[in-house]
Amino acid sequence: MSNPRKKKGRIVNGVLLLDKPAGITSNDVLQKVKRLFQAQKAGHTGSLDKPATGLLPICFGEATKFSSMLLDADKLYRTRIKLGEGTTTGDATGEIVEKLPVPTIDEAALEAVLDKFRGEIQQVPPMYSALKQDGQRLYQLAYKGIEVERPARNVNIYQLTLCEQGENILEVEVRCSKGTYIRSLAEDIGQEIGCGAHVEQLRRLGSGPYKASDMVDLQSLEQCAGQGLEKLDDFLKEIDSALQELPSASLEDKLVEHFQQGRAVRLAGVPRAGKLRIYDSNHRFLGLGEVRHDGQIAPRRLLSALNS
Repeated sequence: MSNPRKKKGRIVNGVLLLDKPAGITSNDVLQKVKRLFQAQKAGHTGSLDKPATGLLPICFGEATKFSSMLLDADKLYRTRIKLGEGTTTGDATGEIVEKLPVPTIDEAALEAVLDKFRGEIQQVPPMYSALKQDGQRLYQLAYKGIEVERPARNVNIYQLTLCEQGENILEVEVRCSKGTYIRSLAEDIGQEIGCGAHVEQLRRLGSGPYKASDMVDLQSLEQCAGQGLEKLDDFLKEIDSALQELPSASLEDKLVEHFQQGRAVRLAGVPRAGKLRIYDSNHRFLGLGEVRHDGQIAPRRLLSALNS
């Protein structure tokens, strides 16, 4: 019997907070970074559009087991909205399809407009998006000139702050739930003002527990790659950094083996429900657990024994 095919690359575990540059897709920059690290396994945690920049967490190795937590996390963006022009894509890459005069609007009136988009709102996803309908990506249909009806979805806008207002420009910061399209938000704000709008620039500043201040850019990574892989690894966050917003619990040594074998364990002083970061008595991260209805902690995502 032949041996299984050996995976190419080295074992790398951790989370890289990449400052994605403009003009490249999230997947293309992921592949570049994966090659730089010579990593066996890597994945990003939520695409940014090609012209967008900013925080793109990339999970390596065992960290990919927890990437769904970052996909589901709240995001923070800063966007520059161009008023008076609507485009086919909702951003500056599309063709201008309408031009309308921008009415004079003072800050108080503008705040009243923005307030309509704070909290839970309904949003229609743009045609130029990666959502699937009948097995096809919406953007694939859009490039063929086909527009289909998209059901509105509930999203949460936790923060919508006006940062700058010009003659035909707004800059706002948006903290929002997963699935929020900033292009749709910009278009809806423009429609409410009565002049149309599109996203001129978009930058992600936060994703779950991660902040823009901890990002590293692609150029810095490329420079460090020539100094050895250890230098690159210095940029990685610990795997459990992705879960810092969750409470934690430590297991006694006699319970660790049970937990790692996939069996639920009982521990005093834990919440009545919800997910937990689980550690051993030496504060080594074991994985993600969840409190069951009977009070026991069931394993949900575990690090392999080699990495625990």
